[in-house]
Amino acid sequence: MPGEALLDVRHLCKRFGGLVATDDVSLAVRRGEVHALIGPNGAGKTTLIGQLSGALRADQGQVLFDGRDISRTSAHQRVHAGLARSYQITSIFKNLSVLDNLALAVQARSGSSLSFWRPLKAERALFEAAAAVLAQIGLQARGDSLAGNLAHGEQRQLEVGLALATEPKLLLLDEPMAGMGPEESERMIALVLGLKAQRAGSDNPLTVLLVEHDMDAVFRLADRISVLVQGRLIATDAPASIKRNAEVRKAYLGDELDDAHGEAHGEAHSSHGAPA
Repeated sequence: MPGEALLDVRHLCKRFGGLVATDDVSLAVRRGEVHALIGPNGAGKTTLIGQLSGALRADQGQVLFDGRDISRTSAHQRVHAGLARSYQITSIFKNLSVLDNLALAVQARSGSSLSFWRPLKAERALFEAAAAVLAQIGLQARGDSLAGNLAHGEQRQLEVGLALATEPKLLLLDEPMAGMGPEESERMIALVLGLKAQRAGSDNPLTVLLVEHDMDAVFRLADRISVLVQGRLIATDAPASIKRNAEVRKAYLGDELDDAHGEAHGEAHSSHGAPA
């Protein structure tokens, strides 16, 4: 049901030699919410996302997803369970069309071998599913274009589409606004809000865990925000409470929180949050 924990992280730890990257992190992401994870460079955000996606094995702790312990499952198994990740750096097939990129993602979801790509190209259901995702991400007019010819912001939209093609219950977005200008960022914000609205009120609402440095985007998108500093989670709360939290302001660029507040109210401001 909406509001219950879809992702339940318990006492997660990861060390790289003497460096503690995540330190006893416990976090619950509720079904149907956009939950933002913020923090300064080196806070451990990317490490935590890697542990959640299965790219990194935790040294200690548990990851429960949709009531199931997935702590020891592979990244591929987590995708099939409904947990998909969009990466900080675009990972698309630039020499294929936008539609073919999405069709490959749909094909991977079904577990088909890529050696059967040519026969599958004739299968209407495969490309109908890809076209549906194309419409979701607003790139209908670019379906036949080579992915490598897309603008940077469009490539990021496509990458979100690749994750959506796996039909996720939880979408991990790793800095989707990285490298974007103001107009591209606005399109990505609208995309995330639109995707959430499409499944709002259903039995399977879209849940998003967002890692982002753009504080304007964070405060416009997030239902709740968690703050990670030096591998430890120091706060989880509603955006308004995070803005007022003295420990958060001291630990993570209080001026940037003020800037984000101003931008959210339409003030002219060119900053896009903390440095990447």
